Amino acid sequence: MSWLRIQNDPLRRELIILTALFAFGFFVLPLAIYWVGQEVVGEYAPNAGAWTLTESIWSDLLSFRLAAWLLVLSPYGVVQLLRLARRIWRIEAV
Repeated sequence: MSWLRIQNDPLRRELIILTALFAFGFFVLPLAIYWVGQEVVGEYAPNAGAWTLTESIWSDLLSFRLAAWLLVLSPYGVVQLLRLARRIWRIEAV
Protein backbone atom coordinates (compact mmCIF):
# COMPACT_ATOMS: atom_id res chain seq x y z
CA MET A 1 0.00 0.00 0.00
CA SER A 2 2.81 2.44 0.82
CA TRP A 3 4.43 1.81 -2.59
CA LEU A 4 1.25 3.03 -4.28
CA ARG A 5 1.34 6.19 -2.18
CA ILE A 6 4.92 6.85 -3.29
CA GLN A 7 4.02 6.31 -6.95
CA ASN A 8 1.13 8.77 -6.73
CA ASP A 9 3.22 11.53 -5.15
CA PRO A 10 5.75 12.77 -7.75
CA LEU A 11 7.63 15.00 -5.30
CA ARG A 12 8.08 12.20 -2.80
CA ARG A 13 9.21 9.81 -5.56
CA GLU A 14 11.69 12.38 -6.86
CA LEU A 15 13.12 12.93 -3.37
CA ILE A 16 13.61 9.19 -2.95
CA ILE A 17 15.35 8.98 -6.33
CA LEU A 18 17.54 11.97 -5.47
CA THR A 19 18.45 10.53 -2.07
CA ALA A 20 19.31 7.11 -3.49
CA LEU A 21 21.44 8.55 -6.30
CA PHE A 22 23.13 11.01 -3.93
CA ALA A 23 24.01 8.07 -1.65
CA PHE A 24 25.38 6.22 -4.67
CA GLY A 25 27.48 9.22 -5.67
CA PHE A 26 28.61 9.76 -2.09
CA PHE A 27 29.57 6.18 -1.15
CA VAL A 28 30.03 4.09 -4.30
CA LEU A 29 31.29 6.54 -6.93
CA PRO A 30 34.51 7.51 -5.09
CA LEU A 31 35.43 3.85 -4.76
CA ALA A 32 34.64 3.22 -8.43
CA ILE A 33 36.75 6.22 -9.42
CA TYR A 34 39.62 4.95 -7.31
CA TRP A 35 39.43 1.48 -8.84
CA VAL A 36 39.27 2.76 -12.43
CA GLY A 37 42.08 5.20 -11.69
CA GLN A 38 44.22 2.38 -10.35
CA GLU A 39 43.63 0.36 -13.52
CA VAL A 40 44.11 3.21 -15.99
CA VAL A 41 46.50 5.71 -14.42
CA GLY A 42 48.12 3.89 -11.55
CA GLU A 43 48.60 4.79 -7.92
CA TYR A 44 46.47 7.70 -6.64
CA ALA A 45 49.18 9.06 -4.35
CA PRO A 46 52.14 7.52 -2.52
CA ASN A 47 50.86 5.45 0.42
CA ALA A 48 47.26 6.47 -0.28
CA GLY A 49 44.33 4.20 -0.90
CA ALA A 50 40.66 4.34 -1.70
CA TRP A 51 39.86 5.77 1.72
CA THR A 52 42.20 8.73 1.12
CA LEU A 53 40.45 9.62 -2.14
CA THR A 54 37.02 9.18 -0.57
CA GLU A 55 38.00 11.34 2.39
CA SER A 56 39.32 13.98 0.02
CA ILE A 57 36.05 14.08 -1.91
CA TRP A 58 34.02 14.25 1.30
CA SER A 59 36.13 17.09 2.69
CA ASP A 60 35.75 18.96 -0.62
CA LEU A 61 31.99 18.53 -0.29
CA LEU A 62 32.11 20.10 3.17
CA SER A 63 34.21 22.93 1.71
CA PHE A 64 31.52 23.46 -0.96
CA ARG A 65 33.90 22.83 -3.86
CA LEU A 66 31.96 22.72 -7.11
CA ALA A 67 33.84 19.75 -8.58
CA ALA A 68 33.03 17.54 -5.59
CA TRP A 69 29.36 18.48 -5.70
CA LEU A 70 29.19 17.86 -9.45
CA LEU A 71 30.81 14.46 -8.93
CA VAL A 72 28.44 13.38 -6.17
CA LEU A 73 25.34 14.70 -7.94
CA SER A 74 26.35 13.35 -11.36
CA PRO A 75 24.30 10.12 -11.08
CA TYR A 76 21.16 12.21 -10.56
CA GLY A 77 22.19 14.48 -13.44
CA VAL A 78 22.59 11.48 -15.74
CA VAL A 79 19.10 10.28 -14.83
CA GLN A 80 17.70 13.73 -15.55
CA LEU A 81 19.44 13.85 -18.94
CA LEU A 82 18.05 10.42 -19.81
CA ARG A 83 14.57 11.59 -18.83
CA LEU A 84 14.96 14.67 -21.01
CA ALA A 85 16.17 12.60 -23.96
CA ARG A 86 13.23 10.23 -23.57
CA ARG A 87 10.79 13.14 -23.44
CA ILE A 88 12.29 14.72 -26.57
CA TRP A 89 12.24 11.37 -28.36
CA ARG A 90 8.56 10.91 -27.51
CA ILE A 91 7.68 14.41 -28.72
CA GLU A 92 9.48 13.85 -32.04
CA ALA A 93 7.82 10.45 -32.48
CA VAL A 94 4.34 12.00 -32.35
